[in-house]
Amino acid sequence: MTLQERAAAGPVRTSDLIAAAELPERASALLGAGFRLALVAGHDDGHGLRAVYAFCAGPPDRRVELQVRLDPDRPAVPSLAAWSFPASRFERELADLFGIEPVGHPFLRPLVRHQHWPASWHPMRRDAGPAPPMRVDAEPFPFVAVDGPGVYEIPVGPVHAGLIEPGHFRFSVVGETILKMKARLWFVHRGIEKLFEGRPAADGVVLAERISGDTAAAHTLAYCLAVEDALRVEVPHDAQLLRALVVELERITNHVADLGALCNDVGFGVAQARALTLRERLLRLAGEVTGHRLLRGAIHPGGAALRRLPTEAELAGVAALVEDLVELATSNTVVMDRFKGTAVLSRGDAEAIGAVGVVARASGLVVDARVAHPFADVGTDLVPVVEETGDVLARFSVRAREVAASLRLVAELAGQVQSLDAGAGDLPQRGGSGLGIVEAWRGTIVDRVEVEAGGRLARCKVVDPSFLTWPALSVALADTIVPDFPLANKSFNLSYAGNDL
Repeated sequence: MTLQERAAAGPVRTSDLIAAAELPERASALLGAGFRLALVAGHDDGHGLRAVYAFCAGPPDRRVELQVRLDPDRPAVPSLAAWSFPASRFERELADLFGIEPVGHPFLRPLVRHQHWPASWHPMRRDAGPAPPMRVDAEPFPFVAVDGPGVYEIPVGPVHAGLIEPGHFRFSVVGETILKMKARLWFVHRGIEKLFEGRPAADGVVLAERISGDTAAAHTLAYCLAVEDALRVEVPHDAQLLRALVVELERITNHVADLGALCNDVGFGVAQARALTLRERLLRLAGEVTGHRLLRGAIHPGGAALRRLPTEAELAGVAALVEDLVELATSNTVVMDRFKGTAVLSRGDAEAIGAVGVVARASGLVVDARVAHPFADVGTDLVPVVEETGDVLARFSVRAREVAASLRLVAELAGQVQSLDAGAGDLPQRGGSGLGIVEAWRGTIVDRVEVEAGGRLARCKVVDPSFLTWPALSVALADTIVPDFPLANKSFNLSYAGNDL
C-alpha cells in the first residue's frame, strides 16, 4: 500500500474499557505485536479517576486505546515498567499530577513534582484548587550517587547562560570522562494541560501554538487532528496539503539552525554565521507565507490558510545554500573529527528507551509518523532518512538529508495546491475523543483530546517527542568527555518547554 493509499484509508482506532487487572496482559500483547506506547493520560471525571493508554503502530496506521476506571478510594494501576521504559515515566507523571499509584513500579520517585511541592497536592485533580504554599524545608533532590576512587560531581544549571531554558544536569565524572549524567527538568512546568480544560475546542489553538515555540505548527496540527478525530470533521484536501507544507517549512528552518549550532559548538563559527543568515531568510519566508515568522495562525481546526506559497526559485535558492553549508562542514577535518564517534546512542538503547525523531533515526530506527501515521495524501512516498552510527555525525547527517528531502516535498506540495484558504467550516457542537499524531522536526507529537457534548475541552493530553527522548541523552553521554557535553546536548536539541508543559 502506498503512502497515498494509507492516508486515504485513514487510521484504524479502537478503544476498550478494561479492568485494571487486565492491563498488563493486554499491554504486553500489543507491545509484542509491534505497537509502541505513545501516550498515557490521567483523567478526573468528577466521580472518579481514569487512565487511558494509547498504543500506536504503522504502517498501516493502527491505534489502540485501553481505558481503565480506577477505585476512587485508592486509585492505582498495575505498573507496565517491566515491559516499557516509557511506561515507567508516564506512570511517575500520573503519580505526581493525579495521585494514581503504579503498583509494582521498580523505582517510583517524583518526575514532574519538585521537592518543594506539597506531596499531597496533585494539580490535575478537579478538586486540587490553587497552588498551595511551596515547602521551604524541602530536602535536596535525591540524585543517585556514584562512588569510587577519583569520582567527583559537576552540577550544571538549572540557570544557564544566554536564552537556554532551565534544566539541571548532574555529572558523575572520573578525570574528564562522564560515568553518569542525570537530567532534572520541569523547572518551567506551566500547567498547559490544565489550561486547555473548559475552552471551546476551536480556541485551543492559542495554547497549542505556545507549547514549544519552535514547534508551533506541528503542535497546532497535532491538536487539530485530535479535535477533528473527536468531532468527526472531514478536512478538505487542499487544507491537508497546506498543513503538510507548513510543517515541512518548520522542519527545514529548525534543522538548518541546528546544522549551524553544531558547527559552532566545535568552534567553526563561519558555518554558524552562514546558518544563521539562512535561518533568517527562512523565518522571513515563513512570515510572508503565513503572516508569522514562527508559522502561527496558518493551521486551525478544520482547515488551513496561507498568504502565498513559496516559489520554486526561493526553494532552489535555499537548497543551494544548504548544500554549500553541509559541504563546508563535512569538508573540515576538525569538525568531522569532533562529530565522529561522539555521544553514541546504540540502536538497542534507542529502541529500549523509546526514542523518536532525529535521534532514533540517527541510531538506525526507521520511525517516522509521516509514514506510519500519515494525515494527508501528499502525492509521493516518503522514505525516512536513517543513519546507523548513532553519534553526533549521524544526527548532523540526518538533519542535512532531511532538509534536502523536505525542500523537494514542499516544492511538490506547492505545485498541487489549488486554494490558499480551505476549511470545513465551524466545528460541530458535539462530543467525542480523538488522537492526533504528527512527525514534528524533533520527532513524533501525540495529542489526545476529549470534548464534551457542548464542544468544550474536557481534557487535552500532549506528548512532545522530548518527553520520550530526554533519557537517551544520559545514555549517550556515558564515556563521553565533559567538554563534549554542549556538542552532544545540541545534537539532541530537545525541548525543555515541550517536556515540562
